[in-house]
Amino acid sequence: MLTSRRLVVVAKLLSFIAALVLLVHMGAVLFTSRNNSSSHGIYTGWGSAFSSFGKYGGHAEGLDEYSPQGTKPVKAALVALIRNDDLYGMRQAIRELEDRWNHKYNYPYIFLNDKPFTNEFKQGIRDLTKAQVQFGILEPGTWGYPSWIDQEKAKKERETANYIKGHSESYRFMCRFQSGFVHKHPLLRDLEFYWRIEPDVHYYCDIDYDPFLYMKKNELKYGWNIAPDEYEPTVRTLWNTTKDFMQKNPQMIPQKNLIDWVRDKDGSYTKCHFWSNFEIVDLSFYRSPQYQAFFDHLDKAGGFFYERWGDAPIHSLAVAMFLQKSQVHYFDDIGYYHPAMSHCPKGSKTRGKCVCDPEKGWSNDFGCAQRWRSVS
Repeated sequence: MLTSRRLVVVAKLLSFIAALVLLVHMGAVLFTSRNNSSSHGIYTGWGSAFSSFGKYGGHAEGLDEYSPQGTKPVKAALVALIRNDDLYGMRQAIRELEDRWNHKYNYPYIFLNDKPFTNEFKQGIRDLTKAQVQFGILEPGTWGYPSWIDQEKAKKERETANYIKGHSESYRFMCRFQSGFVHKHPLLRDLEFYWRIEPDVHYYCDIDYDPFLYMKKNELKYGWNIAPDEYEPTVRTLWNTTKDFMQKNPQMIPQKNLIDWVRDKDGSYTKCHFWSNFEIVDLSFYRSPQYQAFFDHLDKAGGFFYERWGDAPIHSLAVAMFLQKSQVHYFDDIGYYHPAMSHCPKGSKTRGKCVCDPEKGWSNDFGCAQRWRSVS
């Protein structure tokens, strides 16, 4: 008869041998994987190694597609137009995005700049994520003045403007780029969806699903989170220019649309818009002929420079003209803060996976958000 002490020794020895066999098996699979031409690389090997043990809690499902090098279920990325000087604010936002969501899904990041990124910026971003990261320079002609703009007239507008960012030339370049060119950049050319991200923002909630996959499965084109109204002096002629486009291109406007969200009963402009610093978009929408025609019409009118037309009202007018409500999603479950405004899901102060105070996240009560709920 074996003594109790000997039984313990034998049990430990058997456990060690079992662990050794498992490691040898995984090593063999990994070696085979690395010598194959599979695009999944080492992660395919790990997935195959664990697949045999799924019934014991290995959870092999999804290991490949959401690993950092895995082929995601949606061709999508988190995209920022950013300056080197905004590194700290961008790191803060990425830290929260990773903690709240992307450490589980590992969607890639794309950073764009009108100037080369510094090594410090690149390393500062890469330190925070396992996901793939790409850095790109804006293409010629997408940043700056188009040839038809009267730059003296544009300068006079900046010098006399009394609204936020009114004196800024680069802010106008940014609005034009985000309105008409971001989706054309080579780094985004193969993407189906993008999630726009910004520096100095906060994400209040754990996100336990893939918003890209949710939008794709539900055939959604545009996702938003905050909807204020625009400051009228920045868009003095935008509505009339949009009406002119609709009159000249009636064949582009579907019979069922959302135009009543931006058009009041008397035909005036409500100035409602989706705050585009948070938007998740099916890029086929921005690449569509009707969106391109609308942007070209606005671009020729010069309002980016003779006023201060923002990409948010332009995106929103396009959504209102060309989409139906069933194609647009309100991400009210994602708590979000951008300087000056925030959205906090109701009840978050005492329950759920958000850490924010709904009384301070007051964008839900904006007239435009309430108006959105009433349109059909």
